[in-house]
Amino acid sequence: MSFDREALIDACRNHRIVARVVVAAVRGSAPREVGAAMLVWREGQSGTIGGGRLEFDLTHAARKTLAVGHFGVTRHALGPDMGQCCGGSVDIVTEVFDASSAQALPQDVVIRGQGVEPLSIAGLRKRIRNSGEMPEPQLLAGWMVEPVSRASRPVWIWGAGHVGRALVGVLAPLPDTAITWLDTSAERFPSDVPQGVTLVPAAHLAGVVPYAPPQASHLVLTYSHRLDLDICHALLTHGFGFAGLIGSATKWARFRKRLGELGHGAQMIDRITCPIGRPELGKHPQQIAIGVAVGMAGCTMAPTLFKESQA
Repeated sequence: MSFDREALIDACRNHRIVARVVVAAVRGSAPREVGAAMLVWREGQSGTIGGGRLEFDLTHAARKTLAVGHFGVTRHALGPDMGQCCGGSVDIVTEVFDASSAQALPQDVVIRGQGVEPLSIAGLRKRIRNSGEMPEPQLLAGWMVEPVSRASRPVWIWGAGHVGRALVGVLAPLPDTAITWLDTSAERFPSDVPQGVTLVPAAHLAGVVPYAPPQASHLVLTYSHRLDLDICHALLTHGFGFAGLIGSATKWARFRKRLGELGHGAQMIDRITCPIGRPELGKHPQQIAIGVAVGMAGCTMAPTLFKESQA
């Protein structure tokens, strides 16, 4: 897990003062891993550290400490007294920010604590400077160390229809995933778009393909077979990390023939996965999206995780 600096800044802009509650250390079994965090403000919250009594109590406690600059470390046993059966214990760091203090955070590694900086933290800073390697999230000598999250997996979703909306809803929360969502006009997008999703309305969608990172994953599911074909043609010319096309076996057979006529070799055409999804989950947009997300969450875009029969 990494420190989502942009989400914190956005929450502070919207809610003024926000507590960030993060799992700093785990002993034994726990509902979430080190680095899992939630944001808490007076009237609401986002994210989760595992739910249950622990999250309930810490949310209540965070709302009682909404003073900018607060930094505290607490330890919690996850036994019968708390109504949780994990059996382990966790250290929790709670820190309170406003927009100014959130924007002042470093953009690579966030290291903070109370009092004089320990020698172990100074040594860690030196190793980071010398090696450039990002550390794992950890509580070190009472100071919290977290790398800032970087969206390292670009995913381009072509089409804002039912399946496109389901895909964005399921994929947007995945860590390190940067979604670019495209359609032919701004009116085709919903009014409520998840944080961090980049909207690109473009009358000529295929003309945007050259702007995609060469390692990006693409999911093509527009309202038009003609548009889908144009995008696939442009992707085969441009290159990609993964490309998946919604459709039936009949649609794909026609596309294979047409793409071949456009000059693409069979081996290259075979890099496009069609259909997408998982057959055992069904054809509902959310079921297709869940099938796709299985591959994303597993850090792979393996074709076997995307196959589905779609009309």
